[in-house]
Amino acid sequence: MNTSLPRLYSFRRCPYAMRARLGLMFAELPLELREITLKNKPDQMLAISPKGTVPVLQLADGTVIEESAEIMMWALEQNDPQGLLDEKISSEANALIAQNDNEFKQWLDRYKYADRHPEMTQIEYRQKGEIFLQYLEALLTKNTYLLDNSVTVADIGIMPFVRQFAHVDRDVFYSLPYPKLQMWLQHWLENPLFVQAMTKFQPWQEGDEVVIFPC
Repeated sequence: MNTSLPRLYSFRRCPYAMRARLGLMFAELPLELREITLKNKPDQMLAISPKGTVPVLQLADGTVIEESAEIMMWALEQNDPQGLLDEKISSEANALIAQNDNEFKQWLDRYKYADRHPEMTQIEYRQKGEIFLQYLEALLTKNTYLLDNSVTVADIGIMPFVRQFAHVDRDVFYSLPYPKLQMWLQHWLENPLFVQAMTKFQPWQEGDEVVIFPC
């Protein structure tokens, strides 16, 4: 079965893929979902995106978008019923997402896989990552969400990475002095859209029935 919908190659637990799915869901854009496994990437995905990372979005006209932040922005530029791309905070949102991607993510990876990076201890890597968490905590003392009292693209662009940081050691994370951030994360973990975004699907194989997402 062929569809005229955008086709998303995704991996459920990848934070980049999470934020792409959230962006598409907030934009209320249905798509064809192809869940993959990182150890057995389908040839169809590699043919359109040889770098082999998720997410990858292929539009009906063949256009391929390979970066998760670009997928979020593309989706919300098509339809943004909740106003996540508020022009008043767009530069702040872009800067915050860039700080997440370029600084926080490297400490997150080292914290999560400290045994692969023996230059510092896991605690030291966590403390490096906490510099960004402290900044988020300060933002959340001013607003319900990171940059406003309603959801913006900054929230969905950053939350999956904070979630991953927290899940390295949940007991440690919830013992840290960031109550606003902890409440914000818990709110997101219970958000029906996020719960739906984390629906489990079997890895896609050629010949499978098309999975329309959200279901």
